[in-house]
Amino acid sequence: MARKPNILILMVDQLNGTLFPNGPTDWLHVPNLRKLSERSVRFANAYTGSPLCAPGRASFMAGQLPRRTRVYDNAAEFASDIPTYAHHLRRAGYQTCLSGKMHFVGPDQLHGFEERLTTDVYPADFGWTPDYRKPGERIDWWYHNLGSVTGAGVAEITNQLEYDDEVAYHAVRKVYDLSRGQDERPWMLTVSFTHPHDPYVARRKYWDLYEDCAHLEPVVAAIPYEEQDDHSKRIFDANDWRSFTITEEDISRSRRAYFANISYLDDKLGEIFEALEATRQTENTIVMFVSDHGDMLGERGLWFKMTFFEGSARVPLMIAAPGVKPALIETPVSTMDVTPTVCDLSGIDISEIEPWTDGETLAPLMRGGTRETPVRIEYAAEASYAPLVCLRMGKWKYTHCELDAPQLFDLEADPHELQNLAHAPAHVEVATEFAKLAGEYWDMAAYDAEVRQSQARRWVVYEALRNGVYYPWDYQPLQKASERYMRNHMDLNVLEENKRFPRGE
Repeated sequence: MARKPNILILMVDQLNGTLFPNGPTDWLHVPNLRKLSERSVRFANAYTGSPLCAPGRASFMAGQLPRRTRVYDNAAEFASDIPTYAHHLRRAGYQTCLSGKMHFVGPDQLHGFEERLTTDVYPADFGWTPDYRKPGERIDWWYHNLGSVTGAGVAEITNQLEYDDEVAYHAVRKVYDLSRGQDERPWMLTVSFTHPHDPYVARRKYWDLYEDCAHLEPVVAAIPYEEQDDHSKRIFDANDWRSFTITEEDISRSRRAYFANISYLDDKLGEIFEALEATRQTENTIVMFVSDHGDMLGERGLWFKMTFFEGSARVPLMIAAPGVKPALIETPVSTMDVTPTVCDLSGIDISEIEPWTDGETLAPLMRGGTRETPVRIEYAAEASYAPLVCLRMGKWKYTHCELDAPQLFDLEADPHELQNLAHAPAHVEVATEFAKLAGEYWDMAAYDAEVRQSQARRWVVYEALRNGVYYPWDYQPLQKASERYMRNHMDLNVLEENKRFPRGE
């Protein structure tokens, strides 16, 4: 029986999918990602399940929308009884390992991973819980603000760089370790970086790559606050925009640092690819590259995420798999499709949970098939006062919130989403059909009530647990010194032979 393929999932944070129309856009300095794209199926219109870190990642790992995972925001617990792709693969006999960020909230910091090589970059408790009972309240100590934009520039080390250096280091070591064959099971390694997430600060060597970059200005200039849609106004307010004066120089420096950090990531990915190639594991390894959500990068005056506009909700997705020919697929898909796809490509049956899965396998599309179902996206975190939902199907994108006017965009004719057609006479039928479809998918009153209940419960629990002795849920990586390198309960001859790859050359 043929050995199942190994799986390498490479996740980055806040990478704008419009920069990957067919693999990386030609002006990015990313030789390793370009090489990967040449042997991958590339999904030009891939979307997050939710444009925020924790809900987007839970949706990606479980193949479920936030309303189903109940990970509504960056401080909502990811329940241990929800199967992830790590559970499915481990159950089927895979080694499962995580190096890096996954923003799990709650005491379970593994969610099916057998081994975790680093701690997370963000907290695992309920401290970042929004509160719909206080619309407009801004929680200054953890809310995004535009200081990331005004403070953009160069540094050789930052909190984020320190983290991703560690993530790559452990990932490379793990690839070498897996090659030794001490465990006969196939493996799945997820490597998850925090860049190019703000702050927009980059190392000089990568910053210098974009000195003459022609893309340091947004395509769509800042729209005056009074002319923004209602949700965008809430994002502006949540980001404390009135406390900052954003100059053209701030914008260009922020975008330059962001692009530089994509090149930084490319170098880190190159280290992993080099180790994979050197240990002769490339040919039998599925490689997937994806982001949790995007970044608006100053388009329309918006920064970061939290919106369904393309820069925030659209992500890169590339899959290189043995026996699958490279291709470009323009059909809209979702990061929630990753879990069923990984299982399908690995020959794992997940039909017993499919009724509770919002994603669907991409394998038929990868082999030339079609898809008719819409992509669904949800958002119910900071900068919202009630849940927002979105449908992406064909050339259309439709957004609904009980507090706001609906939005309908024709992305073929209007890729920058400047013309809301929801009330245009020529598009009444389309808008009506999408409104009906949204009503079939979502009970908005029930969704809102569920979010409010979750927030209220978490505020009680968080305040209680911070009173008195505090026991953190943050993951503590285990390193057993007595099992590393050479120790006296080991046979030196056996150890040296087992730790070598390749042997006998």
